[in-house]
Amino acid sequence: MMRTTDELLAAHMCARDQVTLASDTTTGAKAVTARSLSRRQVLGGFGALTAAALLTACTQSQPPAPGAGGTPATGGAPAVNPSVTPAKLGNVTNGIDEVQVWQEEFYKDLHRHPDLWGEERRTAGKVTAKLQEIGADEVLQIGGGVVGIFRNGDGRRVLFRADMDALPVTEATNLDYASQEPGKMHACGHDTHVAAGLAAAALLARNKSEWAGTYLALFQPGEETGKGAQAMVDDGLVTKLAANKPDVCLAQHVLNVPASGQVATRSGAVLSAGDSLKVTVFGKGTHGALPHLGVDPAVLASSIVMRLQGIVAREIAPSDFGVVTVGAMKVGTAPNVISDQAELLLNVRAYDLAVRDKLLKGIDRIVRAECQASGSPKEPTIETIASFPLTINDAQVTDAVTKAFTQAFGGARVQQLAPIPASEDFSVIPTAFGVPYTFWGHGAFLPGAPTVANHNPTFAPAIQPTLRTGTEAAIAATLAYVGKS
Repeated sequence: MMRTTDELLAAHMCARDQVTLASDTTTGAKAVTARSLSRRQVLGGFGALTAAALLTACTQSQPPAPGAGGTPATGGAPAVNPSVTPAKLGNVTNGIDEVQVWQEEFYKDLHRHPDLWGEERRTAGKVTAKLQEIGADEVLQIGGGVVGIFRNGDGRRVLFRADMDALPVTEATNLDYASQEPGKMHACGHDTHVAAGLAAAALLARNKSEWAGTYLALFQPGEETGKGAQAMVDDGLVTKLAANKPDVCLAQHVLNVPASGQVATRSGAVLSAGDSLKVTVFGKGTHGALPHLGVDPAVLASSIVMRLQGIVAREIAPSDFGVVTVGAMKVGTAPNVISDQAELLLNVRAYDLAVRDKLLKGIDRIVRAECQASGSPKEPTIETIASFPLTINDAQVTDAVTKAFTQAFGGARVQQLAPIPASEDFSVIPTAFGVPYTFWGHGAFLPGAPTVANHNPTFAPAIQPTLRTGTEAAIAATLAYVGKS
């Protein structure tokens, strides 16, 4: 499936393509709700930032403040099991060394052959075959994605999501398993997500005496465009899983912080809502030497760019977080020709839906006002080319998963994740089911090793302990709900 230029541009709106920096200062234990995240809280405590900094930070995990975590967008959290000890985790991960052999080869194969959104047929086929091989009771093809159902008697039902798509990036890692597909790369680590998701399912399938309930291993297409989760929902995900409706949904993402071998959680708003817009404004073409006979869209577009900067600076309260970025401006083709139109590509971020709405309305107002002031002969067009929902981790689910991690791994391996102005479509799935969820991160690089951000052409996670940590984290979080007491 061929993708338009707009879709390729939108594929990069997931802000993990930016540089991720560890905080230079402690963010503290105070949990932050979706409506109280400020620019100071997001930006404060960082060292020198590059122009593309992703502002991700981790601090030692601490319990959330009473009442923290925001209001979940979905139903109440189910009760949890009392503990997930290292011994219990060890029982369920019995055989992990054996599984790790094929897991690493599976991961390398995916890395060599990355699939973009709409092209995940090879990846989906391999995932399907492996799910059948490791003993899934049922494997469903839904909206370009795959769901493996593992039933183990009565009990709660846990859905664990792993995304499958790659990015339109030319790899520069020099790995012996580097991408063999020109212009395509697993630069965001989704190949590690798939490998960890499959290994976790395999170990749960082979150690059923240690848990009871149903495990749903969901492999999602198209996260980078924000379209994949909705594609699965539109293809009947909720209806097709009606008999196995999850009680809770879980997901994780490999990041450049914390260090490989560690996990990081956060209650409340963890990923921003994001929108990419294409704004087209119209002028009147003329000779470059006769500007008085036309309406110059370059001047019009430039005025819009400057006025847009005032939305966050002067219309959004300092206690709130918002971003309006003009990522591209296209106008004209020759130095002596005044064009008849200009195009702006905008990116909008917010941790609060009311703030997001205010940003979008402000953009619309300014664009139309500047067009009128310039005497534009035609109304502008404002098109949404990509949209990501706000990700708000349920407080109870996050607390249960954090406790499970702390009990299973020890406190030194569990960090607190700062809010990230990146965006994800994972929450579309639990929202469709009406159930709570949590989304956490785990590290990609060894302690002390040089790091680069997701979406970088040299992004190359250390295979171990990254894959093992992702596998164990998926299992530990699942055991918080289906493990036997």
